[in-house]
Amino acid sequence: MKYVLLFVDTEEFAGELRAMSPAERARAYERVNEWFATHAGKITGGQKLRAPETATTVRLEGGKPIVVDGPFVEGKEVVSGYAEIDVADLDEALRMVATWPACPVVEIRPVEITPMG
Repeated sequence: MKYVLLFVDTEEFAGELRAMSPAERARAYERVNEWFATHAGKITGGQKLRAPETATTVRLEGGKPIVVDGPFVEGKEVVSGYAEIDVADLDEALRMVATWPACPVVEIRPVEITPMG
């Protein structure tokens, strides 16, 4: 079963990360790298995303597309990255996410596989 894990940062988490010393921040990133290494056999893709202020959003409301800068929602949480995984089932995805060492929210979303044709 294929899923995408959406890693969601909160303002509080981002503040905590900024407040860390360089050594603490390096250790936090090391734990993330260790998590990816531990689960490398299940991860089929993914990337860290650039900051939300670099986003461009196209709103398709009312007929004519409207292009705006910034993330698609205004809020205190933003998707900061994602990983594509291939696991047996949701339970296995949940076990993986339970050990995620970074941002406090991870959305697990199944990938819809549609036949090409």
